[in-house]
Amino acid sequence: MKRVQARFVKPFLAPYAVFFRQPEIAAIVLIAWISRMPVGMMGLAMLMFLREALGDFKVAGSVVGVYFVSMAVFAPICGRIIDRIGPLWPLRVTGVLNSIFLALLFAVVTLKLPHGVIMIAAACAGAASPPIAVLTRTLWRHRFPDEVNRRMAFSVDSIMIELNFTVGPALIALVISEFGARVAFALAVIVSFIAFVVFLFTPALKYWQQEPHVERHLLGPLTEPKLVGLFIVTFGLTFSFGILEVGYPAFATTLAMPLLAGILLGVNSLGSAVGGAIYGVLHPKAPLERQFALAIGLMAVPLLLHWWVDQLVVFAVIAFFAGTLIAPALTAQTLLITRIAPDKYATEAFTWSATFIVSGIGIGMAAGGAIAETVGVKSTFLLGSVVLAGMSLAALLLLPKPANSDAS
Repeated sequence: MKRVQARFVKPFLAPYAVFFRQPEIAAIVLIAWISRMPVGMMGLAMLMFLREALGDFKVAGSVVGVYFVSMAVFAPICGRIIDRIGPLWPLRVTGVLNSIFLALLFAVVTLKLPHGVIMIAAACAGAASPPIAVLTRTLWRHRFPDEVNRRMAFSVDSIMIELNFTVGPALIALVISEFGARVAFALAVIVSFIAFVVFLFTPALKYWQQEPHVERHLLGPLTEPKLVGLFIVTFGLTFSFGILEVGYPAFATTLAMPLLAGILLGVNSLGSAVGGAIYGVLHPKAPLERQFALAIGLMAVPLLLHWWVDQLVVFAVIAFFAGTLIAPALTAQTLLITRIAPDKYATEAFTWSATFIVSGIGIGMAAGGAIAETVGVKSTFLLGSVVLAGMSLAALLLLPKPANSDAS
């Protein structure tokens, strides 16, 4: 056992040890993880709260979809403001407003106000979502100018996000089983405000490099065709994530096992954390675009197996392996953004990425909810698999011409 540890474990952990010994890195990572805890809690808590209050996954999924799409629409506006004036004031304003609107959403649903009012409250809460995840990734770009450290930073960042998605849903599922969905959503709202306050104290903010005022195009980073193509593939990828966000809870609901929803989401995220940790220390020779396409294509296989398998233990194992490709895909996507986007659009490029990510998740959740209620729960996984296969092929179009290819 000691020989195995010396031969495999220590060399694997050594690059991470070097990375975390750099000044303030451990503190930045810890604060980022705490401040993004709502990322792993809010989707499941809101979905189950709305499903309990409004009656089915179709209606609940539509409201959650509006929340995410609104977040997606307003993220680039926030990003452009940050690129012009810096992160502090946009962070403060959105942090306060988001908590207010989430509390308002809780109130209007509890009071059984009309569906239109609920939609408006969800849209306002999404629009005011604090740009914590976007700022963290932009700050990593400022902190590390070289791609080697950036790969490690973004891999660690992806791992911590997946730990959010492991701990968050498990905690929400536990609270739902013990106290109900209403308490779980209230807890998510409270944690969201605490997370915003915690992020204000991150030492990463001092690494912010404000770009001088230069001429900017109305479309910002969307003037880069390859970046637009990357965002379209990202939308399809995260659409499938949204399918999983609904598919697992819906599958657990059909079995009358609400706790299973959090377990499956947590197992899937744990798999992503493991995959991200492995990818972070690899140095593949294939072009980054090909790595991105391969991760997406391989992910389609376990989603297809979800459609085929019913046995719970096997289903959970497949959920784990489906997750192992998530963090590598997102890490490759983030590295491609830093490589393609001009410095003057550093934050805005990440907010446009967030726009396609959260709109993909939101629309995926809405579509998944509708399919689960009308066609069947397992059909959601089949749809996710087909979309991933298509996006894998589309990602290959991002490859540069052979003469200009460069290994990552």
